[in-house]
Amino acid sequence: MKVTVDEDRCRGHGMCLTLCPEVFQMHDDGYAVADPSEVPAGLEESAKEAIANCPEQAISQID
Repeated sequence: MKVTVDEDRCRGHGMCLTLCPEVFQMHDDGYAVADPSEVPAGLEESAKEAIANCPEQAISQID
């Protein structure tokens, strides 16, 4: 599973970091990035929860 953050939609709320800090990081500009974009085994459910709870719907799953 891979995820990506749309930098044009992200507003830096940080929900993704709260729900899955192993995958999502904050850039110096205050917006989230997926790092690594490949979600490690065992963290898929946390990443999906972050996708579902993003207030700006800025996170997408890439298959």
